[in-house]
Amino acid sequence: MLATNEPSFRESVDLMFNRAVRLMDLSPGLEQKIRVCNSTYTVRFGVRLRGKIETFTGYRSVHSEHMEPVKGGIRYAMSVNQDEVEALAALMTYKCALVEAPFGGSKGGLCIDPRAWDTHELEQITRRFAYELIKRDLIHPAQNVPAPDMGTGEREMAWIADQYARMHTTDINAWACVTGKPTHMGGMKGRVEATGRGVQYALREFFRHPEDVAAAHLTPGLAGKRVVVQGLGNVGYHAAKLLSEEDDCRIIAIIERDGALVDENGLDVQAVRDWMSQHEGSLAGYPGTGLTPDGAAALELDCDILIPAAMEGVIHQGNAARIKAPLIVEAANGPITFGADEILRQRGTVIIPDMYANAGGVTVSYFEWVKNLSHIRFGRMQRRAEEARSRLLVEELERLSSDKGLGWTLAEDFKDRFLQGSDELELVRSGLDDTMRTAYQSMREVWRSRDDVEDLRTAAYIVAIDRVAKSYRSKGL
Repeated sequence: MLATNEPSFRESVDLMFNRAVRLMDLSPGLEQKIRVCNSTYTVRFGVRLRGKIETFTGYRSVHSEHMEPVKGGIRYAMSVNQDEVEALAALMTYKCALVEAPFGGSKGGLCIDPRAWDTHELEQITRRFAYELIKRDLIHPAQNVPAPDMGTGEREMAWIADQYARMHTTDINAWACVTGKPTHMGGMKGRVEATGRGVQYALREFFRHPEDVAAAHLTPGLAGKRVVVQGLGNVGYHAAKLLSEEDDCRIIAIIERDGALVDENGLDVQAVRDWMSQHEGSLAGYPGTGLTPDGAAALELDCDILIPAAMEGVIHQGNAARIKAPLIVEAANGPITFGADEILRQRGTVIIPDMYANAGGVTVSYFEWVKNLSHIRFGRMQRRAEEARSRLLVEELERLSSDKGLGWTLAEDFKDRFLQGSDELELVRSGLDDTMRTAYQSMREVWRSRDDVEDLRTAAYIVAIDRVAKSYRSKGL
């Protein structure tokens, strides 16, 4: 339970901002300009459903327009409110700046339980919400580009994109008005997995630096690390699956809203996901592993890596002192409150912050937006040229071997892999990997080079705020 003096999510973002700017040389005016949310639009609209008019409340907040368009997801949840949306918009500004995606920060939300409505009803609600935002240019490929968030996905983005295209019949770039669309509607391969894969790449980059691993009191390498994942939604599922299958991590606990599954030998992430899909998102009854009803207590398990991948504020002043994980990766937005962050920092816990760890989604959204504006899929122009050039090299090596009597041959599996040009998915993963490496190194440099910067979160804020400040200064502010 949250302590009564616990800062709200928005207050936590502001307090973390304050901690960073105290270490920077910004004028008070510029500091305030970066801090404040530029605008928030609240819409209340009615939709006739089940024989009566239902009224819904939605928000679209723009935190910073130092670069345009602004970027940020739309979430569907009963917890959506103005403060939450504005806090998320601020995080989007800093996140985009940190990973050098050329966007300002925005966020949207609709106060709704998407499970309470059938598909047709949800489409009617989404299209009306989109209509209200589109007619005010709060969805626009050059001004404001949403993406999926909690409670939304490819389906909702397809409805929004189609609604925009209906209202802008001559806009050749209409499909760039949102990202996270299905691939057959201009979406990008690898977008669904992007945030979870970004968490994987963030951890891989962290473990490439022995000094940082030592700071977390961990042994080198991801293999064999015991991981607790809170939330098996899109982000948590892909992060857990990729870490277990590709990096040989052991997922010893999965926490969901109805409890936690715990197995020191490691859980089969795909099997758990399949069970939840067949049982309305519930872990109850999962075979072979008993369900622990108190899921929150599983956050306190002895493990190497804790990945909160669901809601904000799950680690707070009430439980921070009992968190045993030496390394926490914030796959969700704001899962650690400011008060908890202070406790964990003093204990020496290393936190890979949310504005970096879950930036995979906006990074691949950037690639999708570029693809939509260029009207050509990645790899279409160069893939076969790469293959032809590689084939020339292989054939020349084999000719030299034959002519010189060297007696060696290239393995067939090597030839097959070397001769295959990069397709869209490979290019997306390559771009995401490069982005996550570069962003980590930029904040790590601040963390390691300055005595007054004690943690990665403060370093990330300093890097991001500095980049936003430079954009404003170049505009004459």
